[in-house]
Amino acid sequence: MEHTTIGQVASWLDATFHPELQEDYDNAGFLIGQRQEPCTGILVALDLTPAVADEAITLGFNLIVTHHPLIFSGLRRITSDNEAGRTVISLIRHGIAVYAAHTNLDNLPWGVNGILSEKLGLQNTRILKPMDQENGAGMVGELTEPMEANAFLLKVKEVLGIPTLRTSPLTTHHSSLTTITRVALCGGSGASFISDAIAAKADIYITADLKYHDFQRAEGRIILVDAGHYETEQFAKEIFYRAISEKFSNFACRISTRQESLVQYI
Repeated sequence: MEHTTIGQVASWLDATFHPELQEDYDNAGFLIGQRQEPCTGILVALDLTPAVADEAITLGFNLIVTHHPLIFSGLRRITSDNEAGRTVISLIRHGIAVYAAHTNLDNLPWGVNGILSEKLGLQNTRILKPMDQENGAGMVGELTEPMEANAFLLKVKEVLGIPTLRTSPLTTHHSSLTTITRVALCGGSGASFISDAIAAKADIYITADLKYHDFQRAEGRIILVDAGHYETEQFAKEIFYRAISEKFSNFACRISTRQESLVQYI
């Protein structure tokens, strides 16, 4: 049986996840590896941590596909003096290739924000901040029926598996936001789209990495929710797994069992 090479997989990943849609600051695509090597298995994760690298080594898989690029803003030195350097050295030593689909997966309508909308039960969805007619950042949609705000926040916690949320006040001196019908969201760092969520007349905007004064921008017009970076992007792993498993049947694809958020709640 003819082997599928890492290069063939990488080319298919390019055609599927469209790295040309990534933001200018990003570093998505094929990052480490030899394209001519036969692919022995694919491990998917959100972040390429040392634990994920060790898991691939143990499984005998020689390709890791992640959402966040291991090499993002550039490595000036690759040495054993830091975790990133040690991880890269270990990957190369064991012949493991690395591919990342980051902001391009954020900008695809069926990507990070599409699957998050699906998990939260949104319908009639559209791109929050379009970059062209089909793609762009964030998503906005409607619930099948209005929900009381506290009940919807509890649903968000359950869907994301998060013990706590950071939110702007539901009640201020001049308004009370008690019912949720329209939901805007952006997995990962989405503070820059708060004004777009307000313009879309969303009742609530779910994202991550909000600073203290970002919440002030709600001004009683919208509920702002910081639901965690990992938590709002975690379903990217499912996207990778489904797509790869449907395409390739001559090697295994698994979701990492050793991947966890870089932030812990105690």
